[in-house]
Amino acid sequence: MKKISFLLLGALIATPTFANDYDEYGTYDEDLESYTTYAPDYDDTPTPTSSYSSSARDTYAGFRIHRNEHIYFKYDAHNAKDTTIRDDSFGFGLNIGNRLTDYVKLEFETSYTGASLEKHETDFDFDIWSNMLNVYIYKNFGGAVEPYFGVGLGASGIWGDVSGNHGDFSASDFELSFAALAGINFALNKYVDLNLGLRYIDYGKLNHKVATTHIDATEIYIGAAYKFGLFD
Repeated sequence: MKKISFLLLGALIATPTFANDYDEYGTYDEDLESYTTYAPDYDDTPTPTSSYSSSARDTYAGFRIHRNEHIYFKYDAHNAKDTTIRDDSFGFGLNIGNRLTDYVKLEFETSYTGASLEKHETDFDFDIWSNMLNVYIYKNFGGAVEPYFGVGLGASGIWGDVSGNHGDFSASDFELSFAALAGINFALNKYVDLNLGLRYIDYGKLNHKVATTHIDATEIYIGAAYKFGLFD
């Protein structure tokens, strides 16, 4: 987790430099919806060489792959000792969103994660499918780098099987979930963004016959998104 935190901090520090490099060869005028490229000149004076128009690419669709740095399953057995299980696992998701303003964007995200583990001679198997509506505050630097913070609210389908000395139990539920996110978008070109970030999510609780399991996770994710205009 410390390595990822240092990586995000380094990316934030490098943001102005990366943005300047991006702008050295071209600028995008959102008001005119046009992009102008420049060829380097020996007298350091940029000379326009080509220009083209495009619709505003304020909508995006993409995918994310995440690793649960720790996903916690707090198994609260009725009339027995509590058990907390931690696991590091992978998951994936799809997202679609729109930049509402120069500083706010809205996104729908659906993702899957799961875990199979054993503790105290008991096997635990969980599958979680979350559906979240995320709102982000972001700042774009030079059209190339975009740090952001966000919050999410939604619902998760949780399926769980527990088997051990006390018997076998299966349950499923649909729970209210909430999340907090932070990360950075990198514009590879006018069509594709690369995304790196962290997410904390509370998936909710699953009620078994003899216990209640509360599930939350801290996730590291990387993803990519294709940008397009709705009226291209």
